[in-house]
Amino acid sequence: MARQLLLLQVSLVLIACALAVTVAVLQARSDVTDQAGRRDLAIAEAVAGTGWVADQIATADPTTTLQPYAERIRRDTGVDFITIMSPAGIRFTHPDPSEIGKHYIGTIGPALAGGTVVETYTGTLGPSVRAVVPIRSGSGPVVALVAIGVRIDALGPEIASRVGIIAAVGGALLVLALIGTALIGRRLQRQTRGLGAEELALMHSYYDAVLHSVREGLILLDTDSGRVRLINAEASRLLGLEGDPVGKRLTELGLPAEVVTAMAGSEPLVDAVHLAGGRVLVLSALPARAHGRVVTLRDHTELTELTSQLGTARDLTEALKSQSHESANRLHAVITLVELGRSEEAVAFATQELRLAQQMTDQVVATIAEPVVAAVLLGKAQVAGELGIGFEVTADSALDPDALADAGLDVREVVTLLGNLIDNALEALGRSRPAHPLVQVTVRRTDPESDGLFLRVTDNGPGLDEQDAERAFRRGWSTKDDDGALHGHGLGLGLVGQVVHRHAGSVTVGPGSPDGTGAAFDVTVGR
Repeated sequence: MARQLLLLQVSLVLIACALAVTVAVLQARSDVTDQAGRRDLAIAEAVAGTGWVADQIATADPTTTLQPYAERIRRDTGVDFITIMSPAGIRFTHPDPSEIGKHYIGTIGPALAGGTVVETYTGTLGPSVRAVVPIRSGSGPVVALVAIGVRIDALGPEIASRVGIIAAVGGALLVLALIGTALIGRRLQRQTRGLGAEELALMHSYYDAVLHSVREGLILLDTDSGRVRLINAEASRLLGLEGDPVGKRLTELGLPAEVVTAMAGSEPLVDAVHLAGGRVLVLSALPARAHGRVVTLRDHTELTELTSQLGTARDLTEALKSQSHESANRLHAVITLVELGRSEEAVAFATQELRLAQQMTDQVVATIAEPVVAAVLLGKAQVAGELGIGFEVTADSALDPDALADAGLDVREVVTLLGNLIDNALEALGRSRPAHPLVQVTVRRTDPESDGLFLRVTDNGPGLDEQDAERAFRRGWSTKDDDGALHGHGLGLGLVGQVVHRHAGSVTVGPGSPDGTGAAFDVTVGR
């Protein structure tokens, strides 16, 4: 196939060169002919301008004096004939004396009217380029005509010299074109690895099918310009892109700055977790040949949410195990007090902790009708207790059985929201260690007549400044203050932001108390 392409290119070059040479030859022939016509006209005008020729016309035998005169000028100028004739076209002079007295063969009408004639015409000497000019006696009427011409075949050497130059130049250009075509063909073969047009078309169809059938997102970037050169449908879906992003810069796609930086960086990147397009993405990026970069994307949204929910379930399980262990210890103490005959003290000891735990359980069960949400709150309360952190569900909390359905929320999404926000508060308090650490949680409808859901988690930790509050829901965000307090699990808060984004909700961060201390995360989601 590559050889056929080369032969086709050579044929086209040969045809183009042949056409160019043909046009050049025709143009050269036309130029020589035009030049001969202008020269004939100049000589004819010079002859007609001499008053002596007009005077000889008026004599009894003009041929006697005009024939030698015409032949001398013909030899001096190199033309093939000079014919002086009467207005009727009867020749007074001619290179062939036998033609004198005969009628001139050619066009003389315009010259008789006072004009000039330049034409190519076939006369007694064959085809020739000739000019005809009127001869006047002073300023009077036309008394004679003079025709001067050059045979076409006499122009052959001059035409041939020009054609030779054109042919030489054309041949040189042809050789250069053939060499260039061969070099281009070799370069094309190297770039296509010897594959022909059919093989390339087949390979493109295969690659295109593979590109759009894989379940991973794939992007090819031009690192010099920062533009997208190739992207499959899965990558567009994962990033939430609309339209065709090919040819656009990464910065024009509306992606988070962290994702743009990771994609366009120069260093290899393997399995980095980022948030974009409402999803948790695992991003890998490796440099490619020719100043490119290949980026692959995998969707870990559901896996990450399930992991978060599993963590919540694990915390609940650990809390139950710890509570069971602690209950066993208290039971042993109670038994021992009974054996010692101190029954009243045994009853007081047994009911003291149970009363506090039962109060929390009764409050949550009475106000939170969704069992999974209630279990999350009770589990987090137990974890907080083990950490020495107070945990309260506010009195205005209430979640009826239809609240989540009315808000269009899945219970797993609510677990993601509450679990990560509470973990964030516990983490901040565990590191800052205030005198009386406290986490307060509110779960309710946005208002009694609304289908939306309102969540609030507050703590009395170090709080957040405005700059950190704006960045709180980006992937991997964290900040430490002077005493080592930490707010943010990075990905956990990012997941909160993703759930809010999916449901077109809102999330705000502010102080957790009127005096400006602590942090309060308010989330509104649902219809």
